[in-house]
Amino acid sequence: MKTKPENDKELYDKVNHETARIRWSELEKHFAAGAVVYVSEDLDLVDVAVRISHDDKDNVQRWMAEGKLHKVRDEQAQVWAVADSTLWASVVHPFVLVQPDKKSLH
Repeated sequence: MKTKPENDKELYDKVNHETARIRWSELEKHFAAGAVVYVSEDLDLVDVAVRISHDDKDNVQRWMAEGKLHKVRDEQAQVWAVADSTLWASVVHPFVLVQPDKKSLH
């Protein structure tokens, strides 16, 4: 029996530990292969990675419909390339999930 994503603390901790900041220039080859997925700043990157790992179709489809989860678009890639932006990244084979820094809340 599969554990529910929200209860899989072991996977959550593993993904959290493996999440890192990376420059866009290091991700460009993955982008060219169509393997880089944008995660909205509204979402928790680690939670999204865990839910994708658990094949949580309901949440993934909802986030996609809301535009909060999608393959990185050319326009985004161009902006990040010019600035060689640093993004948070998490690998969920065969994808690399990326998320810009969350904006500061005042």
